[in-house]
Amino acid sequence: MGNGLSHRWIGHAQRDDGGSGDSPPGLFAGAGLLGLSGASRAGDGDEDEPQAAGSLCRALLAGLLEPLYADRAPGLAGRLIGQFGSLPLLLAASPDALRARIPETPIVDYLMLVRATQLHALRTEMLSGPIVSTSKALIDYLHGSMAHASAEQLRVLYLNSHNRLLRDEVMGHGTVGQAPIYPREIIKRSLELGATALILVHNHPSGDPQPSKDDIQATARVAAVAKALDIVIHDHLIIARSGHASFRALGLL
Repeated sequence: MGNGLSHRWIGHAQRDDGGSGDSPPGLFAGAGLLGLSGASRAGDGDEDEPQAAGSLCRALLAGLLEPLYADRAPGLAGRLIGQFGSLPLLLAASPDALRARIPETPIVDYLMLVRATQLHALRTEMLSGPIVSTSKALIDYLHGSMAHASAEQLRVLYLNSHNRLLRDEVMGHGTVGQAPIYPREIIKRSLELGATALILVHNHPSGDPQPSKDDIQATARVAAVAKALDIVIHDHLIIARSGHASFRALGLL
């Protein structure tokens, strides 16, 4: 398909987001509406935002599907957004969840490729400098990776003495409301990697990033064990659809 078809959907996406013209930068102006940016916050924007976000989701997805399905793309996009609720939720779905609800195998493969490309771009930007918990690049990567997951997961960023990333690992999966935190396993892995600092991260599928009492107590246990071995806990970040919370910023570390 020619570039003209793709620009048709880019222009559509821009108009839904209040932009004008057909230049590609407008395509990314709606990142906050889509929930693809950690900068978005619940309550920001006007009352028309959910409707605008839905239109933008359908327009962007139609543009992605057009090379495969041409004039069928708008209908397929509407069906998929209706099934999954939003473009972020669609892209965050597991391969099994996609296959269970989408009979067209090429669409599943394509969506998995789109998500992998998105996360690779965010990760590459994150790795361009030292890992700092207040970095927008880090928050964007974590938000893209975890904010729309259907169950809690705990990941640990293991850092060297220059705050460069040694390993980014998911250390535990949980239910909708809780992911287990095992201090011994986290510290053992730190010693194996030679990490001198950590950033703990987990998500809240509820959409509320505020730490729970259990979150605070579990973090204190990890910090106590780490301190005894001269391993620094830089932060514990909670990622949610509406934003994120930092234990360091809240005075909890």
